Amino acid sequence: MERKPEWLNKKIDLKTCNTLRRLLRDLKLHTICEEAFCPNISECFSKGTATFLILGNICTRNCAFCGVRKGKPSGVDEEEPERVAEAVKRLNLRYAVITSVTRDDLDDGGAEQFVRTILKIREKSEKTKIEVLIPDFGGNEKSVEKIVEAKPDVIGHNIETVPRLYPVIRPKANYSVSLNILKMVKKMDSSIYTKSGLILGFGEKEEEVIDVLKSLREVNCDFLSLGQYLPPRINSYPVKEYIHPDKFDYYKNIALSSGFLHVESGPYVRSSYLAEQYLK
Repeated sequence: MERKPEWLNKKIDLKTCNTLRRLLRDLKLHTICEEAFCPNISECFSKGTATFLILGNICTRNCAFCGVRKGKPSGVDEEEPERVAEAVKRLNLRYAVITSVTRDDLDDGGAEQFVRTILKIREKSEKTKIEVLIPDFGGNEKSVEKIVEAKPDVIGHNIETVPRLYPVIRPKANYSVSLNILKMVKKMDSSIYTKSGLILGFGEKEEEVIDVLKSLREVNCDFLSLGQYLPPRINSYPVKEYIHPDKFDYYKNIALSSGFLHVESGPYVRSSYLAEQYLK
């Protein structure tokens, strides 16, 4: 693969992250920003924002693109929702994003922990908008229903890549199941915004990306993020292509013309990056 192009030159300055990192360590909390080696970490942490990672930091899936550790997780931390809510309060967040590792070892996939976290944030910071980025819960409708009934402002679930690449990129996931998660949310409560994201650079073709955008609109997905894949670890799936910024603009225009309410599309875009902008 060729060297990184000039538009992929964002620098990470961990010194600007120290204040937020101390708070996270004090409250014994994880973030997807740290666990997945997000390139936007210093930009977001320096502004006092982070995407909280609940249900531990060990995932039961083995997605080829993800930097989160894989293995056998420990039990559910019953005090975690309280600590997340305390962090949201201390940071005075107007918009909080909560995600999780996938927990196939739990009967409900961890849905109850999402609900408890949402409710605790509402207790401590009632004006804070809440976005949850959920796993597929193995397609469990009751788990999705739990999340919907808690009424977060946005429910996200990332498609991540095109169907053809699922066996390689997301071997324990299923494209139809993921699409159906978004469909279920809208069917249960059409007032909740839904959001999904694609990572580009795995070797997908233009027509495949456009087909996924059409499929997302067919299930009434409201928001979309498109970003460049950058391997988080040496042994991660290799980059097949660096997508030019103009191509990201091209996909953004197609997505907006197909009916998405808001689209963030660019090399450094991640599903939780600039999340507050989607509701403006």
